[in-house]
Amino acid sequence: MADGLDMFCYQCSQTAKGTGCTVSGVCGKKPTVARLQDNLIFTMKGISAYNYNANVLGKKDPEIDAFLTKGLYTTLTNVNFDVNDLVALALEAGKVSVDVMRLLKDAHIEAYGEPQPVEVKVGAQEGPAIIVTGHDLKALEELLKQVEGTDIKVYTHSEMLPAHGYPGLNKYENLAGQLGGAWHDQRTVFKKYNAAIVGTSNCVLPALDAYKERMFTMDVAKLEGVKTVEDYDFSEVIECAKSLGSLEPEELTTITTGWSAGAIVEHAEKIKELVLDGKISRFFVVGGCDKAAKHNDYYREFVKNLPQDTVILTLACGKYKFNDLDLGDIEGIPRLLDVGQCNDTIVAVDVALALCDLFDMELNELPLTIVLSWMEQKAAAVLWALLYLGKTDMWLGPVLPAWCNDDIISVLVENYNLTPTTGDAIADIKTIMGE
Repeated sequence: MADGLDMFCYQCSQTAKGTGCTVSGVCGKKPTVARLQDNLIFTMKGISAYNYNANVLGKKDPEIDAFLTKGLYTTLTNVNFDVNDLVALALEAGKVSVDVMRLLKDAHIEAYGEPQPVEVKVGAQEGPAIIVTGHDLKALEELLKQVEGTDIKVYTHSEMLPAHGYPGLNKYENLAGQLGGAWHDQRTVFKKYNAAIVGTSNCVLPALDAYKERMFTMDVAKLEGVKTVEDYDFSEVIECAKSLGSLEPEELTTITTGWSAGAIVEHAEKIKELVLDGKISRFFVVGGCDKAAKHNDYYREFVKNLPQDTVILTLACGKYKFNDLDLGDIEGIPRLLDVGQCNDTIVAVDVALALCDLFDMELNELPLTIVLSWMEQKAAAVLWALLYLGKTDMWLGPVLPAWCNDDIISVLVENYNLTPTTGDAIADIKTIMGE
């Protein structure tokens, strides 16, 4: 573990020197206990994000709510000092993560239909514009309803890209395309395009003066000096877009999204044939969170250098590191399949389980490797969901979570063979492929 604090806690009045316990808790809490409590809190934050979006669509599960209450209570001072129990709670959080992601996915499909592969135009088109970022599909739908009959073009940004794959959203003519990539490019993108902007959920950054006056947030997302949309009333956003005039048209490119579990399973027999004939050697899930750091370029190099007989499933904003690559296909099966938002991790799980049935194999017997990038708390929920399902031999990077100490990392390595990425994509590929 890198040099630094092994723990930090300042949640009670016993705090050492009145500033924080940094070696061991005055209450008796050891560093590994403190870090496992942090891990549990971060995982529950991720669960809460998924749960909130499901609740917006009218879907609730009392067992998920009960776990969030129990889990938070567990992290209070002088409640739980048991390392083994906190690990068990982390795995229980993984189960709840699976449950809440499936709850949200079912809510999306019930509301908007099952996604289908679709080519999305990337770049500005002529006409006034609204850019929508975040994850909230209901907010996008309500906006699209309100701009019907106008010449306003609505563009998705970052994690809203998969919205194009839903038939219930793609039917709206005003849904024009995509601008920008991952969440961290928003300051550049929002400054570049003279459009009204709506931040629907997490992944917003404090607004620059260059576009603050034409940006709006809603629900839990709030920014200082930025107006708020209440009760899905986008009238002020629409008037703002009209007042800004037309965007300057650009040369357009396309990217494909919308590969739901159902859309992939439709090709099950062809996939089975290609695997049995040796034309597909391995499946990879490469995705997760992106961030503005040079070492995240690892994922582009990784995908670009994978053997031509491999198929890659991707999801979340990590896909923007490589979703512009033309990887071709294997006898009609695209080598790169975008299964959706970070909210859609359950799609990758369902595809993996479908492959288990297809080949009559256990999960860890499949020629399937998961390579995750992480940035924030929803990634913790995804990681523990996969660990709960028993998936071993996963790779994680570009750096290990800071809340893990040597004890926690040892447990993950010994029990699950969780492997840190090395930063050398080609070397890691050779290791995975057994070369």
